[in-house]
Amino acid sequence: MAQSTIRLWWVASGLFVAVAVVAVYKAGPLLNPEVAVIAPVNARCDLRAGPCSVGFPGDGRVSFEVSPHDIPVVKPLHFDVRIEGMDATGVEIDFKGVDMNMGFNRPRLHAVEPGHYVGDGMLPVCVRDAMEWEAKVLVHTDHGLMAAPFRFITVKPGIDIPATRQGRERLHE
Repeated sequence: MAQSTIRLWWVASGLFVAVAVVAVYKAGPLLNPEVAVIAPVNARCDLRAGPCSVGFPGDGRVSFEVSPHDIPVVKPLHFDVRIEGMDATGVEIDFKGVDMNMGFNRPRLHAVEPGHYVGDGMLPVCVRDAMEWEAKVLVHTDHGLMAAPFRFITVKPGIDIPATRQGRERLHE
């Protein structure tokens, strides 16, 4: 009886490992999609002041706006993306902490008209007074995935750190 129980545990363990390997293999493209083109970051962009845009080589351009403009954490946010010079089949926004893993956060936007996508989401809470983020607007096209990165800073209420380059430098002092 003990032999069959041990054998059963080995089979169960093997099945668990096989399922885990398949899950990791299948989740890989979702977590790290293959990007055809990444636009350069617009260093003058300040999403807390209003919409920003970046251009791709050629004619493509992506504009991104977050409201409310103070970009609070753990509160509903509204996203507005406008695309010029590209035919998009879908748009997502991949939020990542620049120097801290904040988990998977990629809301999918819906088209309100050609080239105009909107959606809602939320940023997770952070223990820091200020956190630098990158919102990568992922534009699905027939030519592959195009990524438009936008950087911004979130701050806890009562903390005054501007979302400018000098503010980002103060974050890393």
